[in-house]
Amino acid sequence: MSEFLEFREVAKRFGTIQAVGGVSLSIKKGEFYSLLGPSGCGKTTMLRLAAGFEYPDTGRIILDGQDITDLPPDKRKVNTIFQSYALFPHLTVWENIAFGLRVAKKPKEEIASEVEAMLRLIRMGGEAGKKPDQLSGGQKQRVAIARALINKPQVLLLDEPLAALDLKLRQRMLIELDMIHDQVGITFLYVTHDQGEAMSLSDRIAVMDSGRIEQVGSPAEIYEAPRTSFVAAFIGDTNFLEGEVTGLLDKEYCQVRIADIPGVICFNDKSMKPGSPVYLSIRPEKIHISRDRPEESRQVNILPAVVEDMIYLGSTTKYWVKTHGLRIQVLRQHFRFFLDEKPIRWNDDVWIWWHGDDGFMLDRYRAIDENLVALPPQKVGEPEAGGEKR
Repeated sequence: MSEFLEFREVAKRFGTIQAVGGVSLSIKKGEFYSLLGPSGCGKTTMLRLAAGFEYPDTGRIILDGQDITDLPPDKRKVNTIFQSYALFPHLTVWENIAFGLRVAKKPKEEIASEVEAMLRLIRMGGEAGKKPDQLSGGQKQRVAIARALINKPQVLLLDEPLAALDLKLRQRMLIELDMIHDQVGITFLYVTHDQGEAMSLSDRIAVMDSGRIEQVGSPAEIYEAPRTSFVAAFIGDTNFLEGEVTGLLDKEYCQVRIADIPGVICFNDKSMKPGSPVYLSIRPEKIHISRDRPEESRQVNILPAVVEDMIYLGSTTKYWVKTHGLRIQVLRQHFRFFLDEKPIRWNDDVWIWWHGDDGFMLDRYRAIDENLVALPPQKVGEPEAGGEKR
């Protein structure tokens, strides 16, 4: 896949608010690409810039080699799906889907053929004669998608399209969207604040905050190897540990002093030297917990702890344990359950352990909540955040 939709140093300001700050992105043809971030991070502004509903203050937007920065919306080969569906209430499903082709004055035979093909794609042939108020939320969304796709856009822009649906319907629509994307094969640019949606659907994700890109990568890269503290905290749960490199091991690992723990082993992917400050992210599910001390292993960190809190979630249990003055979250998967097994309880003495490969150093660190101490950001190598210089 080649670069297809490009944002080149795009910036947009609304009064005193910098909505987008010099963002560069390259989206490949046929890719399902998500812009993910909290409210106000700039992701919807990026979508509106691509659609032509807003124009950038600086920078250019390129689609399939053509500069579309200054083109009006109707001259761009993109269509947008909104959270509100925006269906015409007085038209039937068939007529809503056909609307764009009728405006373009296509022949009746072509319109009929294309509408029937779209009805088959969204599996709603039996509802063609219904009005929008006779449809469920998921059905309305499918009609909106078909109406947008029938004009054969080069890019489909989706602005939080599932936000109005309940959880079960949203889960079903994720499968529907993935199937539709696979069948039509065009580029999807998807905006969401829901990490689960982005992780489920995307080929790649750009995580945004405060109008800038924090990281670009596949769902696995974003989750397993976050580059900044914001990404680590926003995508799932994590433990932040702050320390200093005290020694090097085998060229690939280092020892880190965290609190009064002298030798936490960590994979040294940033090539840090002794004396360097380090900020680690360790996912709760990477940490094991047991009443019994595990066997010693050269690259495994083993610590005694006390259970301070716990929540039973059915398939998993979340524990918060205290060790060496640190409060650490652990997620235990219930692979097997024995009724006669003595469970771990509050105030129990336990052991926790994780492999050195499972602690990731962060390129940049900042406080996520009041329980973390904000320190000056430490740049580790160039370029930052998805290979983009700012």
